[in-house]
Amino acid sequence: MLNKVFAGAVVVLIVAAAACAQDKGSSDNAAPQAQAAVAMTPVDRAKATKQGELKNPYKDDNADIVAQGQKLFMHAGCNGCHGGNGGGGMCPPLTNDTWVYGGDDDTLFRLVTLGSDELQKQGYSRKGHENVVGPMPPHGTIVKTDDDLWKIITFIRSNYHGSPDHKFGDKPAAP
Repeated sequence: MLNKVFAGAVVVLIVAAAACAQDKGSSDNAAPQAQAAVAMTPVDRAKATKQGELKNPYKDDNADIVAQGQKLFMHAGCNGCHGGNGGGGMCPPLTNDTWVYGGDDDTLFRLVTLGSDELQKQGYSRKGHENVVGPMPPHGTIVKTDDDLWKIITFIRSNYHGSPDHKFGDKPAAP
């Protein structure tokens, strides 16, 4: 009799655990987390994500991610225009307070992915000005994955030398 009760209790626990697992898999919160973990090209990620919602998963104090980002920065040819550490060259520096289109994660991701001409077609406008401002060519097909682009942006942020108040662009004006 005790064995039957124990066996019945085990079956109930197994069924309950399976139901909980199934509920977790179908929750609204699980889908975006799973989707974010899937690598995409930067172009596909920009198309799939609502404007203003792209957020860098990395912090610029993570030395390993910064080092990976530096290698990717060089490999993608960013240094040819922006200098080896992003200090500028024939294009604007990436280390000061001036973010030509804005310094938030979403804008930087889309600027690198789409280039400045396409970014302007999507309604973005210049917010800052530098002495040298050539058009940014699209790199969304040069940088292989959205994760690689986030690492490049992390490297750029790690080399920022401007005011801490402007590291992520100008704060929105108060209403």
